[in-house]
Amino acid sequence: MSQLGVLVLVSEATDSYGVGGAAAGILAVANAIGSPIFGSLSDRIGQRPVVLVQSLAGAAGLAGVVAVTDPDAPRLVIFAMAAVTGFAIPQVGPLARVRWRPITKDKGDQRRLVDAAFSYEGAADEASFVLGPAMIGVLAIVAEPSGALLAAAALLAIFGSWFAIHPTSALVARRTVTEGVSREPLWTGVFVVLVLAQLCIGMIFGSVQTGTTVLATAEGQAGLAGLIHAVLGVGSVIAGLAITGLPERVLYATRMAVASIGLLVLTSPLLLVDSLPALVAVIALMGFAVAPYMISNFALAGILVPVNKVSTAMTMLAGATGIGYALGAAVAGRLADVHGHTAAFAVTVAAAGLAVVIALASNRALRSAVPVDQGY
Repeated sequence: MSQLGVLVLVSEATDSYGVGGAAAGILAVANAIGSPIFGSLSDRIGQRPVVLVQSLAGAAGLAGVVAVTDPDAPRLVIFAMAAVTGFAIPQVGPLARVRWRPITKDKGDQRRLVDAAFSYEGAADEASFVLGPAMIGVLAIVAEPSGALLAAAALLAIFGSWFAIHPTSALVARRTVTEGVSREPLWTGVFVVLVLAQLCIGMIFGSVQTGTTVLATAEGQAGLAGLIHAVLGVGSVIAGLAITGLPERVLYATRMAVASIGLLVLTSPLLLVDSLPALVAVIALMGFAVAPYMISNFALAGILVPVNKVSTAMTMLAGATGIGYALGAAVAGRLADVHGHTAAFAVTVAAAGLAVVIALASNRALRSAVPVDQGY
């Protein structure tokens, strides 16, 4: 919600998709840098104090972006405020996934419970992709883009703080203290694969949002950009819930590979889109590959990294998504300024193609890295 809000606000204020995409991208890159730093800090001292400070600081930063953005504002000031804001915003979704293993400990079949929890967590994440852009779209029409971003700031302050002080945060803190420090490295070959995979999905998000904004604006419906992009989350939520029913023999590495192929097949029609109704139809179908892909990546990370480095790993993957978003939005924005929405969507298709290459090339390595007794 914050990235799209910044994209719409800055693009409208400066009359440049390139500047808007750059501001949103800078926010995403700064978030990608800050997330693993705060994730590592959460592994050491617990999530509660870290996420609480981040939520309040991030909310203040979003309000600051609104305050400094106007047609005459120096670009560097806008970019600097976006950077500070992005660095502070917490990655709540990945940190929530960290809590599921201690929550399900000693509650029966932990593997089955964690599998289901990650799927529902992924579906919840995708629901946020529906509600966030939808709120941006509605508020951009009713209260201008600045009102939309201020609403995002309020939501972050309230619900981010609530997540920080929730009783489950104590479970993570106890786990971190009692399990000591692992000598196992975080950066292994398979973890690099997962980081690159999330980079690809981030590029898809950034370029789709940019292309959607360009096409909606060209048809005189700029305020609908958020609502249109929200359709991506509808299919993603449905798919995220559906994969909880997959049998255990369908390994996460297999799910990742199949989902990546689905992304390529379902994004390709974007190159033919020339109207908003057609765009809505294509984006709705795209969503069915997004959740299975992301859920598989995060689930594999939870299995393959040392247990006392899970917060760092999860936020690292989220950070990679943010860098991918920045890259996708910036490149798509530049291309769209010259060649229009089709050039922006070409970035989407290229990112999906790269995701296929990564998933297929690493499939055997991912299978081999998973402990035999876990069978993921």
